[in-house]
Amino acid sequence: MPIPVRKPRIPWSTPLLAGLVALLAVLLAPPGAAHAAQDPAGARPPGGSRPVYSYDRAIRETVWVDTGLDGDGDGRADRVAADVIRPREAAEQGRRVPVIMDASPYYSCCGRGNESQRKTYDAQGNPLQFPLYYDNYFVPRGYAVLLTDLTGTNRSDGCTDIGGPSDVQSAKAVVDWLNGRARGYASRAGTGRVGAGWSTGAVGMIGKSYDGTVANAVAATGVKGLKTIVPIGAISSWYDYYFAKGAALFGSGPDGLAAGVESPGARDRCRAVQRRLAEGAPRTGDWTSLWSERDYLDGARKVRASVFAVHGKQDLNVRTKHLGQWWDALAEQGVERKIWLSTAGHVDPFDFRRESWVPTLHRWFDHYLLGYDNGIEREPMADVERAPGQWTTDRVWPPRGTRAATLRPAPGPVPGAGTLGTRPAPYGSTAAFTDDPGRSESDWAATVDRPTPDKVAFTTGPLAHDLRLAGSSSVRLTVTPQAASAHLSAVLVDLGPATIRDYAARGEGIRTLTERTCWGDGTPADTGCFQRTEPAAVSTDHTVFSRGWADLGHYAGLAHGHPLTPGTAYGITLDLAATDHVVPAGHRLALIVAGTDAGLLEPASTTPRLTVDLRRSAVRLPLVGGDDALARATADAGRPQARPTAPLTPYGPRPAGPTLLP
Repeated sequence: MPIPVRKPRIPWSTPLLAGLVALLAVLLAPPGAAHAAQDPAGARPPGGSRPVYSYDRAIRETVWVDTGLDGDGDGRADRVAADVIRPREAAEQGRRVPVIMDASPYYSCCGRGNESQRKTYDAQGNPLQFPLYYDNYFVPRGYAVLLTDLTGTNRSDGCTDIGGPSDVQSAKAVVDWLNGRARGYASRAGTGRVGAGWSTGAVGMIGKSYDGTVANAVAATGVKGLKTIVPIGAISSWYDYYFAKGAALFGSGPDGLAAGVESPGARDRCRAVQRRLAEGAPRTGDWTSLWSERDYLDGARKVRASVFAVHGKQDLNVRTKHLGQWWDALAEQGVERKIWLSTAGHVDPFDFRRESWVPTLHRWFDHYLLGYDNGIEREPMADVERAPGQWTTDRVWPPRGTRAATLRPAPGPVPGAGTLGTRPAPYGSTAAFTDDPGRSESDWAATVDRPTPDKVAFTTGPLAHDLRLAGSSSVRLTVTPQAASAHLSAVLVDLGPATIRDYAARGEGIRTLTERTCWGDGTPADTGCFQRTEPAAVSTDHTVFSRGWADLGHYAGLAHGHPLTPGTAYGITLDLAATDHVVPAGHRLALIVAGTDAGLLEPASTTPRLTVDLRRSAVRLPLVGGDDALARATADAGRPQARPTAPLTPYGPRPAGPTLLP
């Protein structure tokens, strides 16, 4: 059956009063209030907010907001620094404005954006530079922009806890303050109460990576006043950032990231917090209570905000599994949402599609924060990049008619180079490989038709028609190891010539140029001008477009890994990252199964030989058109007849590990 289209539970329209306030801000602005922003052509959507406020005269201030937590144990509530820039003319005329907020741990340690901008301050500690373009572009249009330092970073108190209660409360408390539910002060010491009477209380959170993750987390609390979030390359479950079904993805855990982002003063006072992070996130890959605190999927049922999600399909930092499971959870709850999927890596849309992104974001915020009826909620839900700079749209995503279909590996004429089709392999069919931690998915794909000891590969014949995958895939394997531990990788490969973004290079699919364009107004300290970018492309004859990993010792669930008994068969399911990819007619689709994916997966303690039971292994794909599309593309009349096509469903309860196959 097709995927059901659920009626949204969050109404599209926002209060008319907010729209009238915004309209009056344009019509009644005094002559001196108008200010010519450096708008690129086409960046002024009809019926939207206009740059009628001065940027250079904007109010710039810092407010310290009580979080209600005492993470550093000093006996008082931690206060987070919120740097605000807002239109002075609106304040002088008693007009309230909505807020665009980016809460981040990176404003002093690492910087934001392609140019790693940091906050800067004058001699009195007043903010001068607000990183990124949000302030330059949106403040003249009647918005306040607020950049919050998470606890333990830059000028905030407390300790960062990497997606935990302190991080989340850092930003939620600011939303509460903007709505009159929390206390703010003019100084870090807590002197001079400061209110937010200048704000309408409507907040939109935005940010890339960690910042977008915090936006997800705050939305999952259901806080009132948060009207929309724009998470870019964001995490939905911190366990899935550090592990893939028990297999470690990075060389350190959340304690290592905490040490990197904390302010110098926090490093000394937060040692106990870092110790708890290390102890609560064992490198065994076992699920602990720490991960339950940092898993936001269950909170989708509380989300009140609309969601505009952006992700790179080749993001190997925050992999698209995060997007897929968050998107599915939001869909289950009927949350209003929109999505952009690029072919880049961990890259902001400002750097891969700037001229379209800024006006789209403008219209999104105008609708959800100012109440404009500009029609953006009625436009196609999804924009998907097919090749560098080439985009398509879909009314809903995944597209209607997307159904799960199953392909099965089978032996080929040469051991290690098999076939991929709809018929099950004969009983007793196997394929074997030996884990080689020095080999990567790129190495496997380059030798897909040539047997190598480190992998087994299975390919279709050349496709008769395009085959589109849209959503999350999974690979079910029955594997017999010859050691007490083993890691597994599974990747999907498009075999055929293509020009793609060079996501594996340093720019992850973009090239930064020297020329600058200006997006909004500026001052000498904050110009609003940024280096242009262009796609960095590369030609290839094989494209890995989805991957997944697992520790075989977690075959029975995520709670505890178990030593393996050599010679015993185990069943496990690998969750492959969500994608939207078209394998063109004439190309072949390949499934590769191997051990350690070098550069992405930490090696196991052993490098065993593993034997795959092909009869009891299969890959489940989200195909537009389901089994019918698969049959047309593979020209295979022997597709399954006893097994009806199942609808795609969201991820299940957490934690949930793979199940032992019969």
